[in-house]
Amino acid sequence: MSVMLEHGRTPVAAVIAVVLRGDAMILVRRANPPDAGLWGFPGGKIEFGEATEQAAVRELREETGVIAHATETFTALDAMETAADGTVTRHFVLIGVLCRWFSGDPVADDDAMEARWFTFDELSSSGIHMSLAVVEVAEKARQVRDRALQSCVSLRDVAG
Repeated sequence: MSVMLEHGRTPVAAVIAVVLRGDAMILVRRANPPDAGLWGFPGGKIEFGEATEQAAVRELREETGVIAHATETFTALDAMETAADGTVTRHFVLIGVLCRWFSGDPVADDDAMEARWFTFDELSSSGIHMSLAVVEVAEKARQVRDRALQSCVSLRDVAG
């Protein structure tokens, strides 16, 4: 696919906080563009001077009230909007940060209309309208988490 870029524009760096707890993850329904009305991971723009993992934890807290610890940056994806003529009008680089839940139940705040836990089964069977690549990012996060847990089990066996 060929796209034309508006001269002088640069992508906006943003984070998505992927919080897994067992077989569930936190999603928010966006109140504002982009993706107003769609379910996606809590997140937003990285502030100048702010580390990626700090931004993920901050955005998660602002949008849901949930406290978590960022454990790993694990993926990045491009989210672009284009005009009818193919010109890119908005470009976000979304950086996925895996977070470990610490405390709190998700309650919508800031620019989220709703916030709640979803299971992996609900994502594939509920027919909810989601932002770009939510299922794929969730699956990738689960694989990263499971590999890390398996490494811990393997190390414990060796130390045994």
